[in-house]
Amino acid sequence: MSEQAKYALTWDLDSILPNPETDEFRSIIEELRSDTDKFAQRTDDLPAINGESENVASWKDILDVQQDLGSRFTEVGAFVSCHAAADAQNKTYLRYEAEISAMFPPLSQGATNVEFAVKEASSDELEALISADETLTRIRFHFEELSLNAALRLPKEQEMLAAELDVDGLHAWGRLYDRLSGELRVSIMEKGEIVEKSPGQVDFESPERTVRENNYYATNKAWEGIAETCADAINHISGTRLTKYRRLGCQDHLDVPLRFNRMSRETLNAMWSTIQDRKPMLLKYLQKKAELLGIEKLSWFDFPAPLPSASSGGGKKLTYDDACDRVIKTFHGFSPELGEFAQTAVDDRWIEVENREGKRQGGFCTDLPISKQSRIFMTFTDSIDSMSTLAHELGHAYHSFVLRDQPRLLQDYPMNLAETASTFAEAVLADEQLAAAESDAEKVTLLEKMLGDAVSFLMNIHCRFIFEDNFHRERAAGEVSAERLSELMASAQQEAYLNAIDEDGTNPLFWVSKLHFYISGWPFYNFPYTFGYLLSLGTYALAQDMGDDFPSKYRDLLIATGCMDTETAVQSTLGYDLTTPDFWNKSLDVVSDRVDQFLGLA
Repeated sequence: MSEQAKYALTWDLDSILPNPETDEFRSIIEELRSDTDKFAQRTDDLPAINGESENVASWKDILDVQQDLGSRFTEVGAFVSCHAAADAQNKTYLRYEAEISAMFPPLSQGATNVEFAVKEASSDELEALISADETLTRIRFHFEELSLNAALRLPKEQEMLAAELDVDGLHAWGRLYDRLSGELRVSIMEKGEIVEKSPGQVDFESPERTVRENNYYATNKAWEGIAETCADAINHISGTRLTKYRRLGCQDHLDVPLRFNRMSRETLNAMWSTIQDRKPMLLKYLQKKAELLGIEKLSWFDFPAPLPSASSGGGKKLTYDDACDRVIKTFHGFSPELGEFAQTAVDDRWIEVENREGKRQGGFCTDLPISKQSRIFMTFTDSIDSMSTLAHELGHAYHSFVLRDQPRLLQDYPMNLAETASTFAEAVLADEQLAAAESDAEKVTLLEKMLGDAVSFLMNIHCRFIFEDNFHRERAAGEVSAERLSELMASAQQEAYLNAIDEDGTNPLFWVSKLHFYISGWPFYNFPYTFGYLLSLGTYALAQDMGDDFPSKYRDLLIATGCMDTETAVQSTLGYDLTTPDFWNKSLDVVSDRVDQFLGLA
């Protein structure tokens, strides 16, 4: 009989809300629906924005209701998503997911009405309202965000019409891509038979180069079959955006994604230019990897390949109990609060890790703002990689934890800051793993994973940004053909990878296979990843310099992500100006050190 496990493998959902299959939960949903509809109707006729006491009281109440509804929606939605992830075939949970999603538009409409009211007010009127009450003063940043966001909206009636048209226009093209890519099947030879697989099931990490190459070409043949339709989709998604940007008087296609990420063009330019200056260090790693694989230059399908000399570290068996203890101990060594938080999450069963049938794929961390807790979903596979995933998701949960007592309207943070805590937590654990590695082969395996991540964030994401930037410039003059899109992609890859890819080894169809180009609600779904990666690396580098003073600074940074723009958040807590190269070089020094370690061991 096996030894009793120290930590539970399944989470506790019963303490949050009644089970979705009960009448009590049905009542909660109906009450939320009714309150949301009332809020939307109330915001159709909003009070004037000024310092008059009656209007101040009305606005306080409206924003209190908005925050309460936002918290309830998040709590209920997260609760149902947890149930659906843990029991993927349960039709009740699936129906509730769809129902809650369909209930959201009235809340969104109410928030839009509030935003337009702020847009129509003068700066003096808005200041009078904010200054009249301390609770409104506390959420001043929210009002500032509303004003900045409203500047990127058309007049109200036009905006409403555009939103309705987008359902069957902009977003329909995104849904078409989702359907086409979801139905796509790749014909692969396995054990003498042709089998049909989805692209996500194809093995691109085989140690056998011929297998990787054949799988790559087979997959691209399948993508090629839908390339013309995807060209239509990507042209119409970007064309719709460009038309709106032109009406808004935007400088160019980067204004909106920069606003979404609360960051300046100067910061974006400083980040990419510093990366470009420092990127040659990665060529040494890529050249060494090619040498170890026995080839002169890497092709696209070689980047995920495992190294022949470093195959042991990632395969070590590790129990969930041991993984939890290692993560908690590592976190505690950095920050007692972070370590105690991780211990609480494990002890109080915030985490679902059981390896069983019937669960959804992947992993996530979801926030429960009313309960002031989080829940983490993953499948633990007794591996080092699973431990890294656990640390990553606990980092997300800690981010929510430090924001828990902030007003709800100051708990949201943009995409570029969303991965800060999670990637930082992974970095803390990765360095501990490296220090504890028992052999050079294990160290090489760990360093290879770290440098593979660096290539992804500094080269792969960069090629996506270069492609999308150049594509938007050409799209402004007219539709771009599938053939031209492939040319733009191959060129972007060689530019981003500093010609490290074999001349015949680029992936021109990457624009077809990469979902992120077709996410209709979020343009340039790329540079925020690189930003978040470097912010967490730089933050980790500063932790080594600051010692005992750092945990409180780090906590302040996470709180600032919800109530400051990106540049102010970093400047006020870490003391760095993101529009200059200094911070980015600090981050890239970490990558450079890892390259040197890898070259010394490989």
